[in-house]
Amino acid sequence: MTPSSSMEPKRLTMTVDEAAVILGIGRNAAYEGVRAGTIPSIRIGKRILIPNVALDQLLANGGDA
Repeated sequence: MTPSSSMEPKRLTMTVDEAAVILGIGRNAAYEGVRAGTIPSIRIGKRILIPNVALDQLLANGGDA
């Protein structure tokens, strides 16, 4: 019996590239938004991750951080 995909834990973060697709902007614009602080992010080592909750809040507030 193989485990169902519904048993996999839900990811709480996304990459900058994944966030760019969701936001409908280019990769470079997304990285610039992270650098400027307009896109909330966390850094773990060299990885930059966007918390799903923070991006949802950003979108719900119309872009106001």
